[in-house]
Amino acid sequence: MSEASGGRSAQLKHTGLRPGWTTGACATAAATAAYTALLTGDFPDPVTITLPKGQTPAFALAVEELADDGPGEAPGEPSGRRATAGVVKDAGDDPDVTHGALVRVTVRALPPGSGVVFKAGPGVGTVTRPGLPLDVGEPAINPVPRQMMRDHLAQVAARHGSSEADVELTVSVDHGEEIARSTWNPRLGILGGLSILGTTGIVVPYSCSAWIDSIRRGVDVARAAGRTHVAGCTGSTSEKTVVAEYGLPEDALLDMGDFAGAVLKYIRRHPVERLTICGGFAKLSKLAAGHLDLHSARSQVDKGFLAGLARQGGADEALAAEVAAANTGLAALQLCAAAGVPLGDLVAATARDQALEVLRGAPVAVDVICIDRAGNVVGRSTVR
Repeated sequence: MSEASGGRSAQLKHTGLRPGWTTGACATAAATAAYTALLTGDFPDPVTITLPKGQTPAFALAVEELADDGPGEAPGEPSGRRATAGVVKDAGDDPDVTHGALVRVTVRALPPGSGVVFKAGPGVGTVTRPGLPLDVGEPAINPVPRQMMRDHLAQVAARHGSSEADVELTVSVDHGEEIARSTWNPRLGILGGLSILGTTGIVVPYSCSAWIDSIRRGVDVARAAGRTHVAGCTGSTSEKTVVAEYGLPEDALLDMGDFAGAVLKYIRRHPVERLTICGGFAKLSKLAAGHLDLHSARSQVDKGFLAGLARQGGADEALAAEVAAANTGLAALQLCAAAGVPLGDLVAATARDQALEVLRGAPVAVDVICIDRAGNVVGRSTVR
């Protein structure tokens, strides 16, 4: 990409900040190395993986262990032969509480046809409440990291003559339960440790001043290229959504992150004809409630506010009370969807109106799209 180009990659380059790797990427690297060692007796070090957008980072191993505790005690149980690999997470220049954490994955063989079974080891949490993208009782290993691990293990199996990987993966994080006390996990009902996260495998570092400056540069580049429609996106999934919806070129995409206010205030002074804001439902519910900084440390989802919107959409008092007591924004959305209350559309329309207030009459038309974690559109506003 040329220096003059725009979009998410150019914004990151402009900040001068070094990106890092998610816990999901670290777990994938460790799982790949451990499974290779289970099959061959040798750990690849460094181990190279392919991230969802095609990057191929290499990870050094901090832990290599092969052991054999004997056969499984019953049919269907994993064998006692196991391999463990560990990777130290490097979060780059992001002030991530998991920077330096040791992510371990232990692999044991299961009978043919078992597939990949995920277990939470020490320092990885377990889901205890609904409203998250995982079922209650599941280890807090998010869907994209799970798929990354399945894909890489399938590739290792194929290289060694198997049609699929039939293994138990136990993911652990040293001191993870202690680190998790500094996160939102306990409030969300994820108990016992951290979540294994990441949709791209890459930690995008956020220095507020550097990232806001990069947003301004992104707007300048889009305007210089003659773009009349730009999109402020909270992350890579929302970026894919607006590209699919509107076919916008890369230099019309602004990596807004949590800084909705920075986008709106700069576009107020440097207008474009149309602005689409796209992001996760929970984040955009904060914008709808009047927050311009969407970071979890500085604003939270207000379920009472969502209950009020649900009433506007036809919810009775019983449903509104359930929404107000919901564990997460996603849980509130699911409750309303089951009752036919268009909470996603109401959040999108209210967020659009808040954005228009910040724009203060600037000649910019705005629409808002809310998505879930998988990128499905769960709410949208009209253009106004």
